[in-house]
Amino acid sequence: MAVELVVGLGNPGEEYAETRHNVGFRVVQDVARRHGVSAWIDRCASELAVVAVGRLVVLARPLTYMNRSGAAARQLLAEFQVAPESMLVVVDDVDLPLSSLRLRRSGGPGTHNGLRDLCEKVGTGFPRLRVGVRGEDLSSDLAAYVLSPFAAAETAAAREMIAQAADAVESALRHDFEEVMNVFNRSTTDDQF
Repeated sequence: MAVELVVGLGNPGEEYAETRHNVGFRVVQDVARRHGVSAWIDRCASELAVVAVGRLVVLARPLTYMNRSGAAARQLLAEFQVAPESMLVVVDDVDLPLSSLRLRRSGGPGTHNGLRDLCEKVGTGFPRLRVGVRGEDLSSDLAAYVLSPFAAAETAAAREMIAQAADAVESALRHDFEEVMNVFNRSTTDDQF
């Protein structure tokens, strides 16, 4: 099935904007920027934008806070009559090193509470793009770690990773999902579409 809805997980508010936990928001914002989106609308407990990629695709940033992302996703799926298999979720992953991407057709939540809530509300049969945010100085307090910004030495790599993740989303919207997985799940993405 084609991706019709892209949901970037994160927390609303300026205090969270640059944190590791908001990578999903930032990736979706980058995709929107590439399509000239300048304004988002509030609907379905989310900020929404629509982009054209040969068809219309809804981009969403849930406003329910990370650990309640499932409620917004359920509203979005119902409102736009999209099956979970056509919803791509973009999420940070502290279990992956900074700059790693993992695109999967489905799966469990792992250690991510936002994904856990989403899986509880809509099931596990939705594609997801996990974006690695673990730096070299991983704290034992994971909640505080993901709610902190990237270290100064990581900023350039984080910006590049967000752009690369946005490339992966764009490719997933335009190409066969299996082929996109083969390209973006490698350690380097020199063979991009």
